[in-house]
Amino acid sequence: MSKLLEVFNKIDSVVWGPPLLILLVGTGIYLTIRLGLLQVIRLPLALKYVFGKDDELEEEGDVSSFGALCTALSATIGTGNIVGVATAIQVGGPGALFWMWMAAFFGMATKYAEGLLAIRFRVTDENGQMAGGPMYYIERGLGNKWLAKMFAIFGVAVAFFGIGTFPQINAITQGVKLTFNIPIIITALVITIIVALVTLGGIKSIAAVSEKIVPLMAIFYIVGSITILIANAGALPETIKMVIEGAFTTTAAAGGFAGAGVMLAIRSGVARGVFSNESGLGSAPIAAAAAKTKSCVRQGLISMTGTFFDTIVICTMTGLVLISTGVWNSGLKGAAMTNQAFRTGLSSMPYIGELIVTVGLIFFAFTTILGWNYYGERCAVYLFGVKGIIPYRIIYIGLVAVGAFLKLDLIWILADIVNGLMAIPNLIAIVGLSGIIVSETRQFFKELKMK
Repeated sequence: MSKLLEVFNKIDSVVWGPPLLILLVGTGIYLTIRLGLLQVIRLPLALKYVFGKDDELEEEGDVSSFGALCTALSATIGTGNIVGVATAIQVGGPGALFWMWMAAFFGMATKYAEGLLAIRFRVTDENGQMAGGPMYYIERGLGNKWLAKMFAIFGVAVAFFGIGTFPQINAITQGVKLTFNIPIIITALVITIIVALVTLGGIKSIAAVSEKIVPLMAIFYIVGSITILIANAGALPETIKMVIEGAFTTTAAAGGFAGAGVMLAIRSGVARGVFSNESGLGSAPIAAAAAKTKSCVRQGLISMTGTFFDTIVICTMTGLVLISTGVWNSGLKGAAMTNQAFRTGLSSMPYIGELIVTVGLIFFAFTTILGWNYYGERCAVYLFGVKGIIPYRIIYIGLVAVGAFLKLDLIWILADIVNGLMAIPNLIAIVGLSGIIVSETRQFFKELKMK
């Protein structure tokens, strides 16, 4: 196992080397410049679209724009927000949180572009459902079927072996065992059955469940985190200082922390940030394509808020709790580290702190399993047609069942590799179609001004 881990580590280092980091962040910077800081200037309008009355429910599509966002958020708000942040800081030190912020800030522009292109190039499949995402805008926009198929293959791989199954079910079963002492096999069986029942209903069933669970759990987790940060308010100035300094200088070894250089902080922060918010990965536009809307720009703005909620809000909460409580250098890993941080932060009610993490982890990870089932399924439909849906679902559900028994280190490295491979064709397409993104954006805001 150690040799296999070593091989995967080397592959991971190549995939997540400087070229991909430059492509990921560079695409976001490029779009930020061309779109005139849209993620800052147009964020209030985007939030208004998210929380305002949806006046486009009669438009062509499968679910409401809010439902599409919740489906995308169900896939992004997961173990990355709880376990992933802990892993990033454990490897890269407090400075990794800063690079997560940077990846998210520029990633908002990328996520906007993905949502826009999803609507602009979507089609209707043989079952009458909306089909869209990178494979369609690569083929119909760039005219490159080979690159589109490459994305779809990697998309199925990420669903099967990356974000969709292994890290999520592993985090749920481990968290439940730690907190409630329920055997892993029982939790794995229950989650597998529930996933099977929900996913058989397709996008409408997944969106209906996500619309109810995601907002409630996000609020529950944020309130718990804020309570801890208020209780440890005195440590916050030093925490922020550690984040900023750690982003640009080597973090010395301390406690159970082995020390980290700047490059390691950048790599772990960006990689974990992308794992969490999925900006540039190409997953969210698959859900966005199902939205009932006539405006690709409007959906792009709504999609953009997903990165804001996921990383700027929720990941920040986790990161600040981990650092301010001092647990980040304890030598603990994953969910165990976050559990301990919340127990320490709520020292007068340690069980409540642990409960916040475990309950949040269960629901966040569960909805991520649902969301990624849909993403992978749409990729399978692109490759094999609707006849590929049933075989895909059977394999997916089977992998959810076995994922609980895999080792954590191998899970995260495997997830990193397939995530990186999936991002490459998507980012090439976004850069290649940036002219369409800019022209659609300008036209929309020109017409909005005239109203």
